[in-house]
Amino acid sequence: MTDNPFPQDIVELVQSHIREVNDFPAPGVLFQDVTPLIADPVAFKALIDILADRYRGKVDAVAGLESRGFILGAPLAVALGVGMLTVRKAGRLPGPVVGIDYDLEYGSARMELQPFTVNDGDRVLVIDDVLATGGTANAAFELIEAAGGHADTLCVLMEIGALGGRERLAGRTVDAVLTY
Repeated sequence: MTDNPFPQDIVELVQSHIREVNDFPAPGVLFQDVTPLIADPVAFKALIDILADRYRGKVDAVAGLESRGFILGAPLAVALGVGMLTVRKAGRLPGPVVGIDYDLEYGSARMELQPFTVNDGDRVLVIDDVLATGGTANAAFELIEAAGGHADTLCVLMEIGALGGRERLAGRTVDAVLTY
């Protein structure tokens, strides 16, 4: 793991607004619920402000990954004064789209992007709530690059370090507010 790039007071504020739910969505899973964070206007604004400070002037667009990445990405894009790209599950965007199939722990999935939303050479920040194995983030990077953008940074609210996502994204910058 790398040093956390975010101020400790913000890390603590975010952590204090994450609710742990045992055995959800299945027995043995400890779910980190971000609902209290996004429901608290002071804490959520503080998070978006610190993210905006970190990426201001460094990106031309923010790509939110379906679906909680949209919750973080949209207000961040507004704060940065840049566009918001949506990377969605298959079949949820009207065409034309570019898509990529990728492997999950137990199966496969497909992510899609409307290529006309990406300008050639755009510096795109990818954002999501959780980094686990890195499959979804890696697919998003590939989609953005196939559409002509340049994406090399992922920002996540939470990283589950033991699942190796950061290693799968070797060569890319990964910024995590919280690491478990």
